[in-house]
Amino acid sequence: TRVGMVSLGCPKNQIDAEHILFDLKKEGFEIVQDAALADVAIVNTCGFIEAAKQESIDEILELCTLKQEGKIKAIVCTGCLAERYRDEILKEIPELDAVVGIGSNTELPDLIRKVLWDKTTVSSYGEKYNLPLEGGRIISTEPFYAYLKIAEGCDNCCTYCAIPSIRGRFRSRKMEDVVEEAKWLAQNGVTEIVVIAQDTTRYGEDLYGEPKLAQLLKELCKIDGLKWIRTLYSYPERITDELISVVRDEPKLVKYFDIPMQHCNGDILKRMNRHGNKEFLAELVNKIRKEIPEVTLRTTLIAGFPGETEEQFGELLDFVKDMKFERLGCFAYSVEEGTPAAKMDGQLDEEVKEHRAEIIMQEQMFISDRFNETMVGKKLEVVVEGFDRYAECWFGRSVMDAPEIDGKVFFTCEEKPAVGEYINVQIDDILDYDLIGTRV
Repeated sequence: TRVGMVSLGCPKNQIDAEHILFDLKKEGFEIVQDAALADVAIVNTCGFIEAAKQESIDEILELCTLKQEGKIKAIVCTGCLAERYRDEILKEIPELDAVVGIGSNTELPDLIRKVLWDKTTVSSYGEKYNLPLEGGRIISTEPFYAYLKIAEGCDNCCTYCAIPSIRGRFRSRKMEDVVEEAKWLAQNGVTEIVVIAQDTTRYGEDLYGEPKLAQLLKELCKIDGLKWIRTLYSYPERITDELISVVRDEPKLVKYFDIPMQHCNGDILKRMNRHGNKEFLAELVNKIRKEIPEVTLRTTLIAGFPGETEEQFGELLDFVKDMKFERLGCFAYSVEEGTPAAKMDGQLDEEVKEHRAEIIMQEQMFISDRFNETMVGKKLEVVVEGFDRYAECWFGRSVMDAPEIDGKVFFTCEEKPAVGEYINVQIDDILDYDLIGTRV
């Protein structure tokens, strides 16, 4: 039986997909790259915000058409949407053969056999904490980099976010298990590791009684074969001086902080059930830049949160102008049912929210341009990712760019480089968020 998977949403979801594929292969299923060519298609869904849910549903409906044409035998829905809406999904999309919550991922081989043999529809939702954090993976990223999930779930309970109700309580993996997996990745040719969790800076609090991210990173730096180690999803109030100095002092840790701030106005942050205010956040940014002058800072913001006044939005815009983040994404607030923010007064019109997010992104475009211009004439180390047939040149990423999120470096070179090779590129020009150069 051939099984294919479409995995949507964040890298944390992608790792769950890699565990599922490993289990299926171990149980004798044949894994195919293209779900449209499989007997069984699994859609590992995202249920985070409206747009992501829509993407998941569109993907399922597309596969349903192939099933009606007799090309696919069964369609399985897993991931966050399955966990969040459960049996509602089967009511809405009766063509589905199985809906499986995150706590039942390990049962997928049996559930798929059941669907195929008994020709029945099944649904299964185990306890959220049954989602395995250990076990084999089939790496689905480029061969030279991989994500490393160090914890699952979230205890932050931001008022706009459904993740804690979907993914459950925060639980860290044991440090030795994380290090063991990183060693295995390095032995298999991975040179860049991206450390992820819903909140990486909370790592270890539940197991060891105190945050242990800095210590874990030090351990990862000892592993032979790893070249770049990057951490995403760091909460501003949990970035300790120790963490900053470890990033500063360890050569393998890329000088890159991803700090989702969401807003800078103290009142809005309070309504979001987040900490801090403009002064606190500005101080943090300045401290990191003082300790690590060459640092790249990324943040994400929400525009149009319930009750956000013109004045508070203006404050956010000024903050963006002042801080000059090297990387920034701004999203229009998305109403998520079952979250406290969805019931708050002061919900804004879609147009207003979209417009505010656009204004921020417009401003960021100027900031990115100015920042990229400072790169022209410099030499950057770039990891080669592939060849762009349209542009007729190679492309890759510098330490300033996280995979799949940030920009690219496009470059020409005389002899063909290998994918995953680290080379030096002289930057000659800029194009939107990307850099253009020549291999030296």
